[in-house]
Formats: sequence, structure tokens, C-alpha cells
Amino acid sequence: MKLSLVVPCYNEEAVISRFDDQARSVLDGLAVEYELCYVDDGSADGTLPRLRDLAQRHPSTTRYLSFSRNFGKEPAMLAGLKEATGDAVIIMDADLQHPPELIEKMLDLYQLGHDQVIARRSRDGDKRLRTALSRFYYRAVNTWVDVELADGVGDFRLLSRTAVDALVSLPEYNRFSKGLFSWIGFDTITFDYRNAAREAGETKWHLGGLVNYGIDGMLSFNCRPLRAAIYTGLSLASLATLYTLWVIGAAVVGGITAPGYVTLVAIIVGLGGLQMVMLGLIGEYIGRIYYETKRRPHFLVKEASGAARPRTRANGTARPRTPADAATVAAPSQAG
Repeated sequence: MKLSLVVPCYNEEAVISRFDDQARSVLDGLAVEYELCYVDDGSADGTLPRLRDLAQRHPSTTRYLSFSRNFGKEPAMLAGLKEATGDAVIIMDADLQHPPELIEKMLDLYQLGHDQVIARRSRDGDKRLRTALSRFYYRAVNTWVDVELADGVGDFRLLSRTAVDALVSLPEYNRFSKGLFSWIGFDTITFDYRNAAREAGETKWHLGGLVNYGIDGMLSFNCRPLRAAIYTGLSLASLATLYTLWVIGAAVVGGITAPGYVTLVAIIVGLGGLQMVMLGLIGEYIGRIYYETKRRPHFLVKEASGAARPRTRANGTARPRTPADAATVAAPSQAG
């Protein structure tokens, strides 16, 4: 059996060597062939030189890709899954918040016949406000989306070759992997582990990024917000009709009273704000369609090391990838 570790990296110079040492100390004790597939997501520090050094020291078990710029973690995970050749693939972060010692447990569960083995972290050490907001978000989003998104479940998981092939066959540009993992299904098992602190460096997730990520989760797997807009419009139209009838009735019975400027202004502002929200919602869906129709690649590779598959030239012929290959390569979004 061959096991692949896919490790997206962005500005992980301070911790990448420590991660590699700890991962190898675990993998060397297991009766499996293994490879580590690092994906440098356009880091601005010394991550890429560290990856070159790791590939030179362990050429038979280390491969890396380096993007031409920062494309984001989703494309980095996709690139790693496409590059991995193992019978099973584990996605891990390089900051050691995903403990390498859990690899053995994941393999044991995989060998029982599970296609997805998911490590769900506790929220020990998280701020109370962030924990409360996260739990509220997952309760709210699961009433909308067509797949189940579990709190505490992220990218740290083992995937069988069947599950990996299913994921890389999905051609969409706007990828929300947490939802895609749930969407593909297959036999899945989840176990809990204690949250680990980041070993070095700074978190790449900030408030704005978390909000955008939450919006992606809300919109990627359903059209219910658009349906809600229809119902909201119908409800407001009904209320407006009832209010108009009430005003006419009151004028007939009691005569015309002083006009309600405050009510009028409140209604105009409220409806204007609601219209802007609805337009923004429609715009989000249209924007996603816009990006999908462009059919741009998910990422561009400027440098790669150690490929197991040939790569295609511009004229359609194939050539093997060589170590430290620095040619720029587009990875087609629909290719597996």
C-alpha cells in the first residue's frame, strides 16, 4: 500500500522542516510506502527554498509544486490531490495543528473499509466568541445547504483513491472543499482529537476571510437564498396590499388624517435596503457563473519536482517532468 500526504503551504518557513521531521518519524514506523506532496501557494518567505532542500534530502519520498502566485488553499489542495499517487491520501496543514501521530489511527480506520476518515478537532483554546459564532453558523447553514457541514470538521482527513478520483473529477472553479467532501459521500467515519496549538508563524485566517468563507459555504451548495428572495418579495407585496386596504378603509371611516412621514421614510429605507441585499445576493450567483464560464485554470505552476505522470507540451505531446523543473504550467480545471 502507498500513502500520500498532501501538505498545502503558505509562508510556512518557520515550521515546515519541523513538520517534515515529525511526519517522517511517524511514517517510517508504519508498514507502508509513502510520499509527501508539498504545494507552495506562492509563499513570500523562504518556504520554497526549504521545500527544495527537503526534495534534495529525500528525493524518493518528497515532491513539491510551487504556484506562480498565491491562489488560495482550495487550489493548493486540488493541486496536491492531482499530484498524489497513493492508494490513500491524507490532507494536512504544515503548522502542526494537524498532529502527525494521528496518521496511524487514520490508516487503521481506512483498512476497515472506510473511504473517508475524518479527524474532528475540539475547540479547546479557541476564544468563546469565535466558538459561539462558529456553532451558530453551522446550525444556520445546515438549514440551507444540501449537504451536511459538521462543526470542527475541516480538511484534515484521509481519502481513499476512489474518493480522491471523485474529487478531482469535479470541474467547478469556485470550490468549497468542506462541502465537496460531504457531497461525494462514500463510507465515512469520524473521530475526535484534542485541538493543537500552532507551532510557529501566524494564522492565515482573519475575520474578513472567515466571513467570505462562510458566504462560500452558504452559496456553493444550494439556491435557496434566491427562493427566499421570491418568498420575501411576495410577503412584502402582500403586506403592502393589506396596508393599502387598511389606509383606504381608515380614510373612508374616519376621514383623512395627517400624513405619516416617519412611516413613509422608514418603509422606503427598509425596502431600499432589502432590495440592495437581494441584488447583492443575485450578483453573487451571477459572479460565480461568470467565473465558471471563463474556464480559467485553478492554478499555475512555476516550479515542480519529481512527477509520476507526464506533462503535456503546447503541441499536445508529453514529456516527463524533471526535478527542479521551472516551466510554467497551467492545470486545467476540468482535468483529473
